[in-house]
Amino acid sequence: MRGKDFLSVNDLDCAEIQSLVQRAKDMKGTRALLLSDMEFVLLFEKPSLRTRVSFEVGIRQLGGNCTYLSKDDVGLGNREPAADVARVLDRWVDGIIARVFSHESLEIVAANTSKPVVNALSDREHPCQAIGDMLTIYEHKGGLKGLSLAFIGDGNNVASSLALACASLGVNFTLASPTDYRIPDSVFRESERRASINGASIRLLADPLEAVAGADVVYTDTWVSMGDESEKSLRMKIFEKYRVDENLLALSNHDSIFMHDMPAYRGQEISEMMIDHERSVVFDQSENRMHAQKAVLATLFS
Repeated sequence: MRGKDFLSVNDLDCAEIQSLVQRAKDMKGTRALLLSDMEFVLLFEKPSLRTRVSFEVGIRQLGGNCTYLSKDDVGLGNREPAADVARVLDRWVDGIIARVFSHESLEIVAANTSKPVVNALSDREHPCQAIGDMLTIYEHKGGLKGLSLAFIGDGNNVASSLALACASLGVNFTLASPTDYRIPDSVFRESERRASINGASIRLLADPLEAVAGADVVYTDTWVSMGDESEKSLRMKIFEKYRVDENLLALSNHDSIFMHDMPAYRGQEISEMMIDHERSVVFDQSENRMHAQKAVLATLFS
């Protein structure tokens, strides 16, 4: 993986994903200076709490330095072409961590720099989130292969990365969503291919009750991702029956865990008390993002 881009979970083979999860686990609590004197830029079109802070703190813990650039600082593709931005940054930094509206912008940046580019979120995927989530499940369940994860709601970027990661590690993945809001066909096909190699299954359902039956992990995300705000009223109606609450969680396995990548909107995709439910591990997820990202950076740059 050294020197590669990490734009999608699909950029890695199954063994590399397994290795990243294990390395993230091993790096918890460590501050080895694996990125000593290296310079990184955080190129963020979208605002963030968890992603920005976890990358900044993680880079510092590994001995590196980082510069944050917001949408207003750069105007990627508006004030200045993405290709030009990438070619300039290529002369100054060792790596680019980008959080963008369009995955195409990410691909343009990667094509115009010799330095590794890490996807900190795009409209297609959220791969670092998926690695952190696999670490969280591993810690709480003692393993991954053979488990079942039910994702309830929008088949968005998080769902796509999770489907690929689960399939790569032998975790059964089920998405319960309205038909028009499923993961892309290309993601489904690649997830099916990886699942077949690892003895897992990928299912797309409409019924959340059917999806959570037998699940070891129940996962959800916002119904309105950044960039979809104009559809909010429509989405509130379409996804109403996909709200995760205590009753839905009770239909899963008795020792299942509840996950949400946050920010969470109580009274929308979840009931008021789900974040604080006794089976909720959402703050472990938040912590593990940093450890997963440290593992990604250490693997790509050291």
